[in-house]
Amino acid sequence: MAITNVTDQTFSNETASGAVLVDFWAPWCGPCKMIAPVLEEVDSEMGDKVKIVKLDVDENQETAAKYGVMSIPTLLVLKDGEVVDKVVGFQPKEALVELLSKHA
Repeated sequence: MAITNVTDQTFSNETASGAVLVDFWAPWCGPCKMIAPVLEEVDSEMGDKVKIVKLDVDENQETAAKYGVMSIPTLLVLKDGEVVDKVVGFQPKEALVELLSKHA
């Protein structure tokens, strides 16, 4: 499954069902750029068990504010639209796979 970019308008639909990892990021954020290829690896390893979406906080401040995102990258794990886990900052692939495996 490919990583999907979401907006304030599409966020609810894209995260409504199943396990979803949301990457709150911005183009100017160094650690966000570092975690992007890690998320690609996690996506190919986890397959259809988890959906990964990215939200640019500069362009979608409403959703970032709603979830209290103060620093980026912030990764939220949603299960059927509800937040079940949160991680702030760069994470290695193994840590993300372990985190997602609990909720997939």
